[in-house]
Amino acid sequence: MSTRLLATLMLSLGLVLPVRAALFEDEEARRALIDQRQTIKQLQEQVQRLDDENAQIKRAYLDLQAQNENLSKQLAVLRGSQEELAKQISDVQRGYKDLAKEIEDRFGGIESRLQKLEPVKVTVDGLEFVAEPAEKRDYEAALDLFRKGEFAQAAAAYQVFVNQYPRSGYLPTALFWAGNSLYAIRKYKDSIAEFNRVVTQFSTHPRASEAMLSIANCQIELKDLRTAKKTIDALIKQYPGSDAAIAGKERLSKLR
Repeated sequence: MSTRLLATLMLSLGLVLPVRAALFEDEEARRALIDQRQTIKQLQEQVQRLDDENAQIKRAYLDLQAQNENLSKQLAVLRGSQEELAKQISDVQRGYKDLAKEIEDRFGGIESRLQKLEPVKVTVDGLEFVAEPAEKRDYEAALDLFRKGEFAQAAAAYQVFVNQYPRSGYLPTALFWAGNSLYAIRKYKDSIAEFNRVVTQFSTHPRASEAMLSIANCQIELKDLRTAKKTIDALIKQYPGSDAAIAGKERLSKLR
């Protein structure tokens, strides 16, 4: 090989080797760059996914916040409704109590008035019977006059009572006290008439024997002693065991 050719070959080898080295270095750099770009792309994709996830989370949070706000509003409305309902219930309960009290007062008044109108059981001279409230009131009013010594007024009150309540259980007793009232004001004949009604219409009444004795007393006051004796004799025969018969015997002994 000539020296020139050798020199040329050496020169060529000197030029080729650096070029090949440079090409190899460029390939490595290109691959590294591609890898970096791929890595960057993957990172970007991961960042994008994270951004998307964050956006979804944010939207979900905003939705949840909106729902919470809506629930809060609904809760506030419900609380307002509950307060209004509680107030209405309180008003209704208060109204019910007022109405119940009003009804109770009304029925109490009605019951009180009905009780005043209802017949009541009374016992007079040992006998029990049923009397109307007005009947009982009028009888007691006349008796009160007699007890006060207002005999003329009592006689008039008894006369009104007898005419107004002809079937009253008080009747025999009212006639008896009417006769006593007339006796007290010296209306003896009128007194005898009242006592006679007791004896003839209510002969079994506890006051009948007393009424017969009172007739005799009236006859004595009228100076009709003969008739008075006959009355006392009839008293002793008709009511032999009565206190009036015992008193009549004493009276009769004095008349003789």
